[in-house]
Amino acid sequence: MVRLTVDLIAKNSNLKPRKEETLVQCLKKITHINFSDRNIDSIDDLSLCKNLSVLYLYDNRISQVTNLNYNTNLTHLYLQNNCISCIENLSSLKKLEKLYLGGNYIAVVEGLEGLEELRELHVESQRLPLGEKLLFDPRTLRSLAKSLSTLNISNNNIDDIKDLEMLENLNHLIAVDNQLMHVKDLEVLLRKLMKLWKMDLNGNPVCLKPKYRDRLILMSKSLEFLDGKEIKNLERQFLMNWKASKDAKKISKKRRNRSEDQNNSYISNFETIHHIVPVYYPQVGKPKVVFFSDVQRYLGKASSKFSQEDKTTITEDIGNLSLKESESLLTKTDIHEPYLLQNPKVKENLSENKE
Repeated sequence: MVRLTVDLIAKNSNLKPRKEETLVQCLKKITHINFSDRNIDSIDDLSLCKNLSVLYLYDNRISQVTNLNYNTNLTHLYLQNNCISCIENLSSLKKLEKLYLGGNYIAVVEGLEGLEELRELHVESQRLPLGEKLLFDPRTLRSLAKSLSTLNISNNNIDDIKDLEMLENLNHLIAVDNQLMHVKDLEVLLRKLMKLWKMDLNGNPVCLKPKYRDRLILMSKSLEFLDGKEIKNLERQFLMNWKASKDAKKISKKRRNRSEDQNNSYISNFETIHHIVPVYYPQVGKPKVVFFSDVQRYLGKASSKFSQEDKTTITEDIGNLSLKESESLLTKTDIHEPYLLQNPKVKENLSENKE
């Protein structure tokens, strides 16, 4: 096992101290350190490297991030493919812009509060227990909402990314080989992420859903690349025209159905809203089954035959008749509407009258 120390850095660096230059002065000039794949398991105090901005420690055996508190000029930190299980001790790195933590044992993205300059976060392919998925601490997401532009969460068994909607400045999301299932969830996310211009979701079940690509393109005006394929202006315009036409047809169909429903409702309720009574017309002298509404039409047509007094008398007589009395006067030949014969009360009264 190897511990990363300033002595080790001095021995393995290409620094050539000038005459009368001390080790401290020499270490202070270092801006980049590359100790990747050196079997390193821990980090010692590197505070003498005050101008260190880029640190490569990937492909090692580091289990805990420590002793970087004084390296406040660090902008790039590469820790992928180590044995890290918890993101910690990074809050003092106020200038950190890119953090690479892929291929570790991290179960929760946390501990990044205060990193207001962090633009890229890579936490892909965590080695998690079977059935577990990568989770996100809301406090960390809120702290990164303004700064984070690139997020790589690929291959982490993730089935829900709605929490990412608070990353308002995100423009590149890499989430390949996860368990995302629903296009609607992605549509909701895209509605929130107004600056997202590139998204990679290959290897998720949602990619096999009908109209998956079309629906996402229609939902996001900012998206320019989806799953590695550019979204052409012609493609987006065609889909927008197609959707507009489809929506217009839906609206037209709804109106037509609403009109039909109203007509069907009127017909189904026709018998209940019109009382059936026998009416004696003066010139006929025989009872006929009619509707009140028919009386008004009849009187209107026969206005020349009846005086106003006759019309008033007929209307009042109709109003005074009870439904029970009218049913007792019915005979089969008096039924103008055949479907009324199916009414049980009408059938019964017809039988009695026939006898």
